[in-house]
Amino acid sequence: MSDLTVIVLAAGGGTRMKSATAKVLHRVGGRSMVGHVLAAVRSLEPRRVVVVVGHGRDQVVPHVQQLLPEATIAVQETQEGTGHAVMVGYAAVPDAERRGTVVVASADTPLLRGESLQALVADHEAGERAVSILSGVVPDPTGYGRVLRDATGAVTGIVEQKDATEEQCAVAEINSGILAMDAAWLGGALPRLSNDNAAGEYYLTDTVALARGDGLAVGAHVLDDVIQTEGANDRVQLAALARVMNQRVLERWMREGVSVLDPETTWVESDVVLARDVTLLPGTQLLGATVVGEGAVVGPDTTLEDVEVGAGARVVRTHGQLSVVGEGAQVGPFAYLRPGTELGAGGKIGTFVETKNARIRAGAKVPHLSYVGDAEIGEGSNIGASTVFANYDGVAKHRTTIGRHVRTGSKNTFVAPVAVGDGAATGAGAVIREDVPPGALGLSAGPQRNLLGWVLRKRDGTAQADAARDAGATEG
Repeated sequence: MSDLTVIVLAAGGGTRMKSATAKVLHRVGGRSMVGHVLAAVRSLEPRRVVVVVGHGRDQVVPHVQQLLPEATIAVQETQEGTGHAVMVGYAAVPDAERRGTVVVASADTPLLRGESLQALVADHEAGERAVSILSGVVPDPTGYGRVLRDATGAVTGIVEQKDATEEQCAVAEINSGILAMDAAWLGGALPRLSNDNAAGEYYLTDTVALARGDGLAVGAHVLDDVIQTEGANDRVQLAALARVMNQRVLERWMREGVSVLDPETTWVESDVVLARDVTLLPGTQLLGATVVGEGAVVGPDTTLEDVEVGAGARVVRTHGQLSVVGEGAQVGPFAYLRPGTELGAGGKIGTFVETKNARIRAGAKVPHLSYVGDAEIGEGSNIGASTVFANYDGVAKHRTTIGRHVRTGSKNTFVAPVAVGDGAATGAGAVIREDVPPGALGLSAGPQRNLLGWVLRKRDGTAQADAARDAGATEG
């Protein structure tokens, strides 16, 4: 398939999306619609990919260039139908490369798979056809172009719904809009297309009648899984395709040895990687480039985006972004991992803990009710409850370093920049403004004082005072 050119049509306006975002850039399963199509196209290993842009090209072109830098961009200044779009795309192909097969695909079909395109091209070339249509049979063909066949089953043409007779509208085989064509013949066929139809547009599908008029072979490759070719023209259709894609992603991972307890409430995007024996509990969302290691358990009610979770780790009711959770580590419930968090093997980030740009080494623990920002916590250290790493002085961020096997008291505040040495400790309620040497105990509060009889003197007549008096308290 090396002698192959692909033209991707991405010029549509998408007015029904009612969005400032170009239609083909709307995301399904973590990728833009055009991103999914380009991934399928890439599997063909084509000689050249031409992307035809129009509406929203200031958004679409940079995105396409990021995904496929080698793609050729062709601009369709006015949208006059699919035939006109392919004219624009074909004109961008150098004369020396106008040979072999041209595949035309739509940029708004995110479920399209590379294997389906490969099968279409193989069937087209084996049949030595001028035009091959990727078609499918659907229960309700309303709105689609119909594939017409004669009594022998041979394809005779494609008719758009608005031009179809009542008899033709009853045909259930539809044109997906994805075609394979002989490149050399296409160059002579495109100038012969006419816009003499109900829409006043140039239909690419008219190439079928032209090829038959030239005495050349025409055919259709029927796709069983025709939903692959479904497009999304509004947010309702987009959501429907997203649900189908998510179902397929989950089914693929379950067949690879992942347990998904409730597929209805679990969402896993296309670029996520899961190892075997991973368990996903209800309400879990894995987004972006998240990777989960063997035997890890994620959920319930957890969202991770671009997070690496090590083997055997446990992440419960957590929101995390751009973070790393080591092997056998525990996170949550109700934890917030902000970008730059790194939790070492066997470590713990516990209940109501927020971390940011923090490296928590192997076996270190931040069990509960704490904020750890811009910090380094050494191996085996334990951070007491209700601790705050005060990293911002109103102008700049500063870093706190906690050494190995440190034990900090509850309700500590570390005023950065500050360091606590290996094996040191801090007292409860301490505000640490200066470095604590290794092995030292850092304190900041004065000794406790008890004012005897204070309640009887200040709150006499209350239930509190009565209880104190019953227990033997006196005003002295």
